[in-house]
Amino acid sequence: MPIQGEYMGMMLTIDDVDKENSEFFKFCAEGDFRLQKGKKSGLLRYPPTTACPWTGDRNYDWVSVKAKGAVHSYSEVHHPIQPAFKEKVPYMVLIVDLDVQKGKPTEHESLRVAGNLVTPDGTFAPVEIIKNVGIGTRVRMVFTKVIEGFSIPHWTIDENAKQPEIIWRYPQE
Repeated sequence: MPIQGEYMGMMLTIDDVDKENSEFFKFCAEGDFRLQKGKKSGLLRYPPTTACPWTGDRNYDWVSVKAKGAVHSYSEVHHPIQPAFKEKVPYMVLIVDLDVQKGKPTEHESLRVAGNLVTPDGTFAPVEIIKNVGIGTRVRMVFTKVIEGFSIPHWTIDENAKQPEIIWRYPQE
């Protein structure tokens, strides 16, 4: 039986054959950010997959990971494609370099996780917050419940982290 739930007026579905993603979102629903760790490579991977991208090994363990990091890149959305997001513009989509496993397996790699910028309670961040977020901003993960057993990971500013003195942003009007 697929997992289905409504999020901002849109139906989200994870098919029952999608074992890795259903497990991932179940952990998120428990407030636990877990990633797969390949048994042969010993490396974490994201997004969830059936096999390790470095060794092809299908054996892995789910490992709890501290979901904190720094903004690697971002996009400010002013023209939403989905009608459900129309009232949310502008909103920000972040690509975050996790602190864990940074620089592995090569010095230029990092685990990067996408998510919307939200307030600590999981609502889309207002424009006053958006204007102060850029590359280098320290963030932490929060989860938005869709239905029982299915939550979506998002990012919020990490209020306990030392923020960089200067963040890079695209020029603003």
